[in-house]
Amino acid sequence: MQTDWPTLVAASTDFRRDLHRHPELTWQEKDTSEVIRTSLDALGISFRVCAGTGTVATLAPDAPGRHVGLRADIDALPINEATGLDYSSSHTGCMHACGHDGHAAALMSTAAWLKRHEASLPGPVTLLFQPAEEGGHGAKKMIEDGALEGLDCIFGWHNWPAIPFGKAVCPDGAVMAGNGTFRITLRGAGGHASQPENTRDPVLAASAVTMALQQIISRRITPQNAAVVSVTSIEAPSGETVIPDSAKMAGSIRLANANDRSLIEGLIREITISQAKAYGVEADVEVFPRYDATVNDPSEAAHMREGIAADLGENWHFDQIPVPIMASEDFSYYLKEIPGAFALIGADDGKGHHEPCHSPRYDFNDRLLPIVTRIYARLAGAPLPDQATYLND
Repeated sequence: MQTDWPTLVAASTDFRRDLHRHPELTWQEKDTSEVIRTSLDALGISFRVCAGTGTVATLAPDAPGRHVGLRADIDALPINEATGLDYSSSHTGCMHACGHDGHAAALMSTAAWLKRHEASLPGPVTLLFQPAEEGGHGAKKMIEDGALEGLDCIFGWHNWPAIPFGKAVCPDGAVMAGNGTFRITLRGAGGHASQPENTRDPVLAASAVTMALQQIISRRITPQNAAVVSVTSIEAPSGETVIPDSAKMAGSIRLANANDRSLIEGLIREITISQAKAYGVEADVEVFPRYDATVNDPSEAAHMREGIAADLGENWHFDQIPVPIMASEDFSYYLKEIPGAFALIGADDGKGHHEPCHSPRYDFNDRLLPIVTRIYARLAGAPLPDQATYLND
């Protein structure tokens, strides 16, 4: 990747679109990692393999200042792309529908720019190309493999289509919620639809459980604490005249306050079992904690806000989206270990970049690449290109 600014911006877009054409699922990012490592080699940046398909690279390792970490995630999602773009996914059933290709491209262009200015960096800068953010706990594995060793702070970002282009959020405290999932199996006794009295209907029980679980948020959690319990699927396949023996349910938990996790998980079990008993049905409940809330360190968040404001202008803050948003991020693992901050940067420029993440019609906004490269460069203390060279990025 070339390091003069206009060429770097163009190369970053090409790099992103190449990754988009060749997405790989969580913990399967072998080719993606190879592309990243080959690019780092070409830039003369040393790196090491971390957590299998992850990559950690460090610039200016002997510089005396504080050691800054910058992170990007690299995995895709099991979604069939429906954008019709000329750089659409070439892998059926796999798509970069969350913009991790863009996150990786922004970090690679940052790598190119920092390498050009490595001698002037005030402190070491470590770049973390992380696998398995989409439910795979990749950040946890990176930490276990030493990715944070020696780092004083860490920064990350996520593109966000619900925020207008040129706006962002980077609060003190929680920016994204914690999450979890649950699975429920209801076991009854099936039979003929004309004789429901001779059955123990798991479909009816599943309906009752679904309604009852909504009371956790409306009646059992204080309204000051943001939380969500969503039943996302009910499976009870049978014929039109057959009541089945069993039904399976699944759902998602979102919470801003970590202290609410055990309460919500306990209530899911309690309510499900009691509702099932009322309908003569037995219930098995499994709850799977996933990520904690992503909680910014106030000092580092202020530092990141300065970088965002320097690039987007003094009116950069978007106050029409409540935080924490109820989506989740495994960047939370890093912020539990060392100070840092995470920002959501707006993508919707009115040119087709409004589709939400995880949609088959989602398209990453490439105009974000030079913006984030500059923000990252500021956080690393690197010189920036003359403003005249990027006014029309």
